[in-house]
Amino acid sequence: MIAKIGKGSNMYGAILYNQQKVDRENGAVLLLNKIPDTMDGRYSVAYFNKCFEPYLSANIKTEKTVRHISLNPDPKDEVSDEQFTEMAQEYMERMGYGNQPYIVFKHTDIDRMHIHIVSTCVGIDGKKIPDDYDHPRSMAICRDFETKYNLHKATEQEQKQANKVFKPVDYHKGDIKSQIASVVRHLPKYYSFPTMGSYNALLSLFNITAEEVKGERNGQPVNGLVYVAVDENGNKASNPFKASLFGKDAGVAQLQKHFEQSKEKMKTNPVRSVLKNTVELAMHTTSNEIEFRKQLTEHGINTIVRRNDNGRIYGVTFTDHESRSVWNGSQLDRNLSANVFNDWWNNGNKPELKTQDNPLSKTNTIDNQPTKDLFEFIPQEHSQNFDIGLFSLLPDAQGVDYKEETFAKRMKKKKRRLQ
Repeated sequence: MIAKIGKGSNMYGAILYNQQKVDRENGAVLLLNKIPDTMDGRYSVAYFNKCFEPYLSANIKTEKTVRHISLNPDPKDEVSDEQFTEMAQEYMERMGYGNQPYIVFKHTDIDRMHIHIVSTCVGIDGKKIPDDYDHPRSMAICRDFETKYNLHKATEQEQKQANKVFKPVDYHKGDIKSQIASVVRHLPKYYSFPTMGSYNALLSLFNITAEEVKGERNGQPVNGLVYVAVDENGNKASNPFKASLFGKDAGVAQLQKHFEQSKEKMKTNPVRSVLKNTVELAMHTTSNEIEFRKQLTEHGINTIVRRNDNGRIYGVTFTDHESRSVWNGSQLDRNLSANVFNDWWNNGNKPELKTQDNPLSKTNTIDNQPTKDLFEFIPQEHSQNFDIGLFSLLPDAQGVDYKEETFAKRMKKKKRRLQ
């Protein structure tokens, strides 16, 4: 089992991310700790957020007051709701959050069933709960869970996946062909992307770009593809490599089939609505492009912005690593098109929030009052500001917590020095 600890400041966003999955029957609330039930047993983002407000206002010095934790068993493990609930309670107790308000959500929208816990690191007295040794304590708890519940050991899982994790191309290291191959041979197996533009948006996360090459051979039109490594600024940093060097999945013909399959699959994918709402929330809770990108990254979503030589934005693409799908902004909604973002980031015209377009804002709001006064307890906030990089969000890396892995390596080195 792997635990990932997200630290952030946007409680509303963290709750919305999870509650949307519940509302769309892709998740469930397993447990409420120190959060009162409603009269009718129904919950909303507004209600949960209101419950956390007293905790958030009790401490104005701590920047990242939200804790968004996920507990991830191996996909082969079968864990019941009762076991997930027990794990969440024990985990929070041993991490020092047992007396904090928190919500336990189960996610069922991907094959790897797992839980998310939203809480806060601010106590009822306004003091921050110490978190200096979160990761070693979290590692120890996960190892205990593996024994207690007979789960696959994360160390074994990491060894199996060590050679499969996608990594960005580093042109300084040489052997660029092999680096590109390790990415382009496998991306279509995991991600849905409906156009060449969305494919290139995904490739850009790995410092790769694909270019179509058109011409004639023996009087017949030829349509090919080459791959090129790029540097951190998007400039070409290698010679082009023919797609044929990387197998049929990297070529134009097979990619065209993948585009069509992706289009059909994404037409009915429920993640579209969830992603749309998540992007809209980021638009209306951030003030600039940097904050916007950062907030979505915390939700496992990368934003790729395409600009022309004059700086005008002509394309915005969102890569959702949890659903493994790539979406153009206009594909999600016309209000998320490139022109809207260009008008905001280049001209200072921030779009207005249209609450009527958000079904969550109209249902189960604060009308569902708790069975006791909201302020008799002081809950905490949660935000999805994961302190992890892109590559722990990728499919084959989903079971690897890189902070945990780095800590373990550091401890091994220290142990060797002491011997």
